Amino acid sequence: MPEQDPSRRESGLGRRVRTWLTHRPSRWSSLVPVIALGAGLLFATSGTTARGTDLRSEATGLPDLIRERTIDNERSGQQVERLRGDVDRLTRDVAPGNSRLQKISRQSSASSRDAGLTAVRGPALTVSLDDAQLSAAEVPEGFTVDDVVVHQQDVQGVVNALWRGGAEAMQIMDQRVISTSAVRCVGNTLILQGRVYSPPFTITAIGDRDELQAALDDDPAVDIYRQYVDAVGLGYEVTRKDDVELPAFTGRTKLEHARALRAGQ
Repeated sequence: MPEQDPSRRESGLGRRVRTWLTHRPSRWSSLVPVIALGAGLLFATSGTTARGTDLRSEATGLPDLIRERTIDNERSGQQVERLRGDVDRLTRDVAPGNSRLQKISRQSSASSRDAGLTAVRGPALTVSLDDAQLSAAEVPEGFTVDDVVVHQQDVQGVVNALWRGGAEAMQIMDQRVISTSAVRCVGNTLILQGRVYSPPFTITAIGDRDELQAALDDDPAVDIYRQYVDAVGLGYEVTRKDDVELPAFTGRTKLEHARALRAGQ
């Protein structure tokens, strides 16, 4: 093989050196892959967090925000119900012959009715509470606009009276009530387990209808409400039903916040 001309080798080496010096990567170009990787991680995190929802809420006021959160809570409740069904099915499939599991299941089933975790059917009493159909100008003298709307204590008074009357199961609006359920009102809207309702508010209780009615008649809080029914026209209606089915409770059963009360409070 003929020996390569030294001058040609030097010329080629010079071209390679000049090319490298001319096109040497800058510090910014070396950061491009890092920036691209960071952007990808941000997009993935955003997609995982959103889970198909809008991270930037378009709600501009409190009513819009409440409606938006109500829809989110309903969607989450449906997902929880599906997952709970999957867990129950997989538990039965994995260990159908486990005697200890069967014993625990029987104990759980026996307590489910009292805990509100199973549907209940029977005769019932339904109480409906509604705002007075009056405008601000029509409010009678000596009363205010607060007197013509249903308040939290009114709903609580009916609920407590029905429990004292021996209610076996209870439902407010379309939700089953359990021991950890809290009745709260904001303005003239009812917030129950993350959902918002407008009047009229309905409370349905399964049990002995005569005893439930007697408990309503004898309750001081309900009696005060009925006085406002006569004075300003608040809505109050009690309906007897022969056969009603209340669905099982599907929300969270764990009590997260509680405060002990001193005697007399």
